[in-house]
Amino acid sequence: MRGALLVSATVTQLSENSTSQLAADLTVLQRKWHAAIQPGQSLPSYEEVMLGSLGRLADHLVLLEIDGETPEVSRTGRYAQQWLGDERWDIPLDALSPDCGTALAQAASGALQNKGPHLGTAHCVRDGIVQRYTLLALPTASRWGGTLVGVYVNEERHRYNLLDAIFSSTDDGIVALTAIRGPDRRPFDFQIVHVNQGASQLLRHSVAELHWSRLSVGHHLLCTPDVAGRLIELVDSDASITFAVDSGDRNLSLSATAFGDVISVTISDVTSLKKREESFRLLFDGNPMPMWVFDAQTFEFLSVNDAAVAHYGYPRDQFLRMSLREIWPREEWIAHGQTLLEMRDSYQSEGNWRHIKADGSEIHVLTFGRRVVFDGRDGFLVAVVDVTERRKAEAKIAHMAHHDGLTNLPNRALYQQRLEQALAQARGSGTMVAVMCVDLDLFKNVNDSFGHPMGDRLLQCVAERLRQQIGDGDLVARLGGDEFAIVLTSLATPNEASNLAARLIEILSAPYDMDGLEVVIGASIGIALAPSDGDECEALSRNADMALYRAKAAGGGCHHFFEKEMDRQAQIRRDMELDLRQAFARGEFELHYQPLIDLAEDRIGGFETLLRWRHPERGMISPSDFIPVAEDIGLIVGLGEWVLRQACLEAASWPSDVKVAVNLSPVQFRSRNLVQVVISALAQSSLVPHRLELEITESLFLADSDANLATLHQLRSLGVRISMDDFGTGYSSLSYLRSFPFDKIKIDRSFVKDLTERPDCLAIVRAIAGLGRSLDITTLAEGVESVEQLDALRAEGCHEVQGFLFSPARPASEICGLLTRFGRQASQAA
Repeated sequence: MRGALLVSATVTQLSENSTSQLAADLTVLQRKWHAAIQPGQSLPSYEEVMLGSLGRLADHLVLLEIDGETPEVSRTGRYAQQWLGDERWDIPLDALSPDCGTALAQAASGALQNKGPHLGTAHCVRDGIVQRYTLLALPTASRWGGTLVGVYVNEERHRYNLLDAIFSSTDDGIVALTAIRGPDRRPFDFQIVHVNQGASQLLRHSVAELHWSRLSVGHHLLCTPDVAGRLIELVDSDASITFAVDSGDRNLSLSATAFGDVISVTISDVTSLKKREESFRLLFDGNPMPMWVFDAQTFEFLSVNDAAVAHYGYPRDQFLRMSLREIWPREEWIAHGQTLLEMRDSYQSEGNWRHIKADGSEIHVLTFGRRVVFDGRDGFLVAVVDVTERRKAEAKIAHMAHHDGLTNLPNRALYQQRLEQALAQARGSGTMVAVMCVDLDLFKNVNDSFGHPMGDRLLQCVAERLRQQIGDGDLVARLGGDEFAIVLTSLATPNEASNLAARLIEILSAPYDMDGLEVVIGASIGIALAPSDGDECEALSRNADMALYRAKAAGGGCHHFFEKEMDRQAQIRRDMELDLRQAFARGEFELHYQPLIDLAEDRIGGFETLLRWRHPERGMISPSDFIPVAEDIGLIVGLGEWVLRQACLEAASWPSDVKVAVNLSPVQFRSRNLVQVVISALAQSSLVPHRLELEITESLFLADSDANLATLHQLRSLGVRISMDDFGTGYSSLSYLRSFPFDKIKIDRSFVKDLTERPDCLAIVRAIAGLGRSLDITTLAEGVESVEQLDALRAEGCHEVQGFLFSPARPASEICGLLTRFGRQASQAA
């Protein structure tokens, strides 16, 4: 799209995705869209919304160029490419798979009609699994004319396995539909996502013609206004309907069951029942459908066909000595008898009837009857359709809607439902309810080392161990990823919960045998008790999760009960998140600079840039408090860009031999547009590249190190200097020095603090200084606070120092004064 760049980020894994994260992403994107609208514009510009600071959200974006009748896919993020199953760019939208293409087209259409963000859904089928996705379409204006629509895509938790549940169950025609909703969120059309051969024959279209087609453009009986209207009314009802359709030469029975936006339709041909045949015996005796005639008064069987004898298992002579009551469950005698007495000339059962076969097994049937005269007796001719397998399939779908597909444990929806029931009972009886949040320790290592198939098998083993330890009245559920939850309803004391948690940790930490490979993980557990820690589902779950966070922070492998202080800390965190989102727009951030002293020239050689947040009510907030929060909520990339641009602008006014150092977060590297941001900051400020020094930490190399090394080499090729911060505190510092030619290594303040009292600190500083001389790398010591420390560092050959001995970090307005005051006697400033 004419050189525009779509920012890419690390693909968000399914196990890390949550409902709260999805909601947060949608909120961030909509706020960003609204904030980017300028006065007099109907749409914000593409650059303001899609470039710069999207971070990981960019991996979920599909960029559509609206130019003509067919939109074109201009760019896609890595997560979006997985969803589409297509990595190509600059292709027409109709070149994509129909499920994704329809959803993207509908979302873009809604956004363009609304002239604003439009929320939509998609149902995609992969290997028989229907996965629901949320789409947020954001229309923007392109500087080259036309409209660009960015569509954010992310998955929800609910899945349905249609292949296992429906298609293996019956010879009838089966069609699975998903609803298509308009800008007003109301369903107005359907798309066929699965269809079997029976449906192809009954609808008189090939499977290929039916699959992925929309009812609004089709020409079969499902497309008629009457049928489509009934299906639209069924959406969102989670109900079932059965109705007849006369298609001219055939009579068909349609049975439809809704599961949210998914509708399963079963089509049965009952033409033979509806037509009067010239020969009753030909219709009856040779019919493959079980049929019989019974007396309208006594309910005795007058005749049964071969199919009924074979299907029910009763010998014909026994069948003819029986009455209908003998194939009904005893508890339904009265209801069924009353129904038959009220029948008129014809009937069709509206719901399932249960029948008993000769072997004692029960089947579910639909029956179709018509009054006839048989051997001079008033009777009813009945045809029977066995829907037992169909009902099992529908029950399986309903089960899947409330259970995890991998472990078959209850999912989050059923967990919340059962917890609410347990709390309601506890309020009436005054008993105690406990919620345990269980998170596996070291599970990510198994996934990373052995792959997701091994991780899935391990989760199944964990689920089985948990299931064996939980009583019949309690519940264990999988909430997603490696997170499980337990509801205990029969506790007498908190000690019981504590003892169970300790036992579960021990059991889950025992080795797992995976095809001869011994895998060891651990578990951490957070516990909240009702009513003391809350008597509502949401509050109790949240408090148990906070207790789990405390257990993980303690190193894992332990359990913690919820404490009120956790809630207070969580509230502080939530307040900080809210304030942080507003602080940038309100201009509350500012840059301070701490001088870097060149010992050889005895002067200030540069300044380290330090970000400060001046809160209007709480004053200065420490970066150690707000930087981790900014990283967690996705603000650090945009904040880091502002710091870099502002530092370069202010440094451009300093003397030409004074450098500026800026710290970079590992998150900024994952955004993959860091090089462009640096180039832009240098160009806007006119700062020469060798005056900019970028500081990184060793943690940058712990993930995606090859890509990060490539970025570092690109930055160094610009002439920018690269410095490693906090050297010696990581895991493999020396190997990093081999991987990349750093310009500077900074000796951590923890070694400088005790330099004059502890020989080991002096030895470490001496070794790092010697290493720097050998590799021709500048060494800088942080945290210098005394003349004794300064003398020792000078004696060991360190090149640069910084610390309170010379000056704390100062606002930009004081830089000139510092340079004048220090002059060429910087090291004597103390």
